Amino acid sequence: MSADAMDPASQPPLHDDAEIAALASAVGGRLLAAGLSLVAAESCTGGWIGKACTDLAGSSAWFRGGAVAYSNELKVRLLGVSPATLEAHGAVSRETALEMARGALDRLGGEVGVAVTGIAGPSGGQPGKPVGTVWFAWADRRGPALSVRAELERFPGSRDEVRRMAVCRALRGLLEP
Repeated sequence: MSADAMDPASQPPLHDDAEIAALASAVGGRLLAAGLSLVAAESCTGGWIGKACTDLAGSSAWFRGGAVAYSNELKVRLLGVSPATLEAHGAVSRETALEMARGALDRLGGEVGVAVTGIAGPSGGQPGKPVGTVWFAWADRRGPALSVRAELERFPGSRDEVRRMAVCRALRGLLEP
């Protein structure tokens, strides 16, 4: 095996910028064709979903915007997450992700929402919630009732890798039925 094959720095990054751009473009195409708009509630991704969307020319036709709510205080103030939810379940939880997604739709508008909250590392992990733990929620209010679903992922890797994988998973989730 060559030295380059063993050196992680010589390998292409997982979930590179081209993959993120392609996913964002697919999301935008689908939303535009359906006449829908997207909002994002981001914590550990720090606005990266919004960046991926707004990197695309014409995204204002389908991306309304987002909130980067890194602190619990802003999760409550900007997205309407209940302090009781944060106290009982923590910021990195299914319950918080669901409330973030609902809050994004309620407070930012749009028909489709995505929320991400997690522990990107390198520190901050705890028993039951190691570094790489990320909760996602996707909300859809196209029909008569609000539909919200959540998913847990545990990603390996560095802080950057965890965040990249989280952005990709969030965008892929928007493409799922």
